[in-house]
Amino acid sequence: MKISPLITATLVGACAPTAVTSPALDAQASAPVEEYGALDSRINELMAANNVKGMAIAIIDGDEIRHVRAFGYANVENQVPLETDTIMYAASITKAAFTYMVLQLVDEGKIDLDTPISDYLAKPLPEYNDEDRGDWSSLQGDEEWRLLTPRILLNHSSGLANLRWFEPDNDMSFHFTPGTAYAYSGEGFYLLQFVLEEGLGLNVKNEMQHRIFNRFGMPNTSMQWREDFASHLADGYAFDGSFVEHDARSNVSASGSMDTTIADQARMWRGMLMGEGLSPEMRAEWTRPEVPISTKSKFPTIRVLGTYDPIGPEVRLASGLGVDTWEGPAGRFFAKGGHNEWTGNIVQCDEANKRCVVLLGNDVRAELIYPAIVTMVMGDTRYPWAWTYPELFGN
Repeated sequence: MKISPLITATLVGACAPTAVTSPALDAQASAPVEEYGALDSRINELMAANNVKGMAIAIIDGDEIRHVRAFGYANVENQVPLETDTIMYAASITKAAFTYMVLQLVDEGKIDLDTPISDYLAKPLPEYNDEDRGDWSSLQGDEEWRLLTPRILLNHSSGLANLRWFEPDNDMSFHFTPGTAYAYSGEGFYLLQFVLEEGLGLNVKNEMQHRIFNRFGMPNTSMQWREDFASHLADGYAFDGSFVEHDARSNVSASGSMDTTIADQARMWRGMLMGEGLSPEMRAEWTRPEVPISTKSKFPTIRVLGTYDPIGPEVRLASGLGVDTWEGPAGRFFAKGGHNEWTGNIVQCDEANKRCVVLLGNDVRAELIYPAIVTMVMGDTRYPWAWTYPELFGN
């Protein structure tokens, strides 16, 4: 895989961390040092100039993992290096993996993308009001829930807010008719998880373990906290540099509970890129543009509805199933990010040429340098960075 010419960025200074590669990484993920030496050096420079404490990269080319590397620290205070088998928080990258699992169920006829979720539930959705298993009682009296299908929940056109605690009194409601617009919604993924578990009797944790983590050889990935993670995990750093302890998530969440490593993510994205475990038809469905995105920014979701800001007619930004899609210079690309106050992750893939770059950061400031890194690896992808990170790259 040829690395694109290195580019420069506007930077602010700090000392460069030391890059570390785990000796436990399998041979498939190795590459000649000289092929990626310049890239790794430039990443160290970018991290130092932007005070990024830790991040990791994986580069996938077709059926091969070309390069996996971790940089900086899992914990600066204790001088613990970030390694390729360090446990990191995947955040919303979980949504892409969950979607891929659901598409396997579709292939097997266990669920249909376009069948209303009412067909899978024993009683109307608003009648479920268990805080532990799912409370949808705030939708009582609104029959629009009957329009919801697995496809609508996966392509972020449900009309539900991103998270219910952003709503007054935590009461969910529909902000537009399901299936008619795009607005990022983690609640849609919670709801589909509920349908699988309550309606189909499946255990999402077990399904993810069997269909994704075991299939792709991911020994250090789980939908739920494991005690053995405690010995090799990454803590986090917020934008102001403050320390945030890694959160041991006890609940399984299709929207974002996955803990993982960069080595495991390399294997997962290689497998998903190549369509392993899916029929060719369902693999194509995963990244097919479904819902045009016409908001100025990805967040704050509902509040940016109707604020279309043309990115460029050639980009054609849209939502696929659990991923965003757009037209790059040489064909379709797709991406999935993951973010919280101390996590910055993004994956970008070139569908036509079967190439991916996976970036995980246990310091949210890593998002500042991702455009430069992606360009170094993939060239100009036309990705709308200002749409994803308006606070960093917007006007």
